[in-house]
Amino acid sequence: MAEATVGILQRPARATLTALGTVLGVGSFVAVLGLTATAASQIDGRFTMLAATEVTVHDVAREHTEFVPLAFPDDAARRVERLNGVEHAGVLWPVQFRDGRQVSSSPVADISAGRQIQVVAASSGAVRAAEPRLRQGRLFDTWHDTTRQRVAVLGAGMASRLGITTLDTRPAVFIGDDAFTVVGIVGDVRRRADLLLSVIVPRSTAQELWGPPKDGADMLVATRVGAAQQVAREVPYALRPDHPEYFEAVPPPDPTSLRSGVGDDLGELFLLLAAVSLFIGAVGIANTTLVAVMERTGEIGLRRALGARSRHVLTQFLTESAVLGSLGGVIGTSLGVLAVVGVAVARDWTPVIQPTTVLAAPLIGLATGALAGLYPAWRAARIQPVEALRR
Repeated sequence: MAEATVGILQRPARATLTALGTVLGVGSFVAVLGLTATAASQIDGRFTMLAATEVTVHDVAREHTEFVPLAFPDDAARRVERLNGVEHAGVLWPVQFRDGRQVSSSPVADISAGRQIQVVAASSGAVRAAEPRLRQGRLFDTWHDTTRQRVAVLGAGMASRLGITTLDTRPAVFIGDDAFTVVGIVGDVRRRADLLLSVIVPRSTAQELWGPPKDGADMLVATRVGAAQQVAREVPYALRPDHPEYFEAVPPPDPTSLRSGVGDDLGELFLLLAAVSLFIGAVGIANTTLVAVMERTGEIGLRRALGARSRHVLTQFLTESAVLGSLGGVIGTSLGVLAVVGVAVARDWTPVIQPTTVLAAPLIGLATGALAGLYPAWRAARIQPVEALRR
C-alpha cells in the first residue's frame, strides 16, 4: 500500500485523469439508475390520477344472444352513477351509416368535406366522463337526452374542418337531411381523444333517427381515485342483474405492475448505457496504467534487482489501479446522487434512489479499477531485471 500510494502521488495529474474514467462510469451508473426509479415513480403517479379513474364497459350481448340489439338499458347512466365511487357514466357508440349519407355544415352537402367524418352517439354522462374543456358554448345535458333534441357538440378539430369558428351565428351541421344545432365546441378532453374529431349527438336522438348501434356500444365510467377496480366488478350487475354476462367491464391495469414494467424496461436500457460508461472508464484506466508501466520500466528493474519478486510488482500495480478505481467510485457515486437530486428538484419530482445502488457503486469502482489494472500489472511483473536496467 505504501509503494502504491507513493506511485500515485508522484504523478497526481495522471492519477486524476486515470480515476476520471471510473468517476464518469460510476457516476453514470448511479445517475441513470436513480433517474430511472424517479421517472418510473412519476409515471406511476400520473397514471393513477388519470387512467386509474377510468372504466370501460363493452356490450358483448351478441356473443350470448342475437335478440338484444343494445344491452344497455335506457337508464344505464343513472344505474351506474348510483355506485359508490362513480362520478360520471354514459353510453356511446360510433354511428355507422349504410346509405352513405354525408356530414356537412350546409344543406347542400359537400362530398369532399363529408368523407370520414365520425358521428358519435353519446349520453350526456358519457360526454362529462370524457372531462371535456369547452372552447365555446355548452354541453348537452339530461334534458336534451330525454326530449331527443337535435343538438350537437363538435370537437375543435371537427369544427375547424367544417368551417365553424363561432357559435354567435347559431351554426348547424347536417347529417344527411337532418339538421343539428351546434351548442358547443370542445377544445380538449382528458379521455377519448377521438371525440375531438367527431360530431357528438345525444344517444336518444341517434336511436330515434338511425336505430340501435350496429356493432354494440360502450360505456365510459369516470371514478374517484382508488374506486376503479371495485366499480368494474359491480357495473355488470348494476346494469343487468339478470344478465351480467352481457357486459365486459375493463378496469385500468394495476399501477404497481405498470410501474414495475416501465421501471424494468427503462432500467435495462439505462443499465446498458451505464455498463458502456464503466467499460470506457476501465479501458481508460488500463491504457493509462499500461503507459505508466512502460515509463516506469527502470523503476521496476531496480526493485527486482533489490529483491522484489514478480508477485510484489504485480501487487503494487494492481493496488494502484484498485485505489484509483475506489476513489473514482466514491467520487462518481457522490456526483451521481447529486445529479439525481438536482434533476428531481428542477422538475419538482421526488428523488428515488435505491440504497443498494449507492452502497454497491464504490465497490463497482474498486472492481473496475482492479480488472482494468490486471493486464498492465501482469506485464510489469514479467519484466526481467537485466532488460529493465539496460533500458
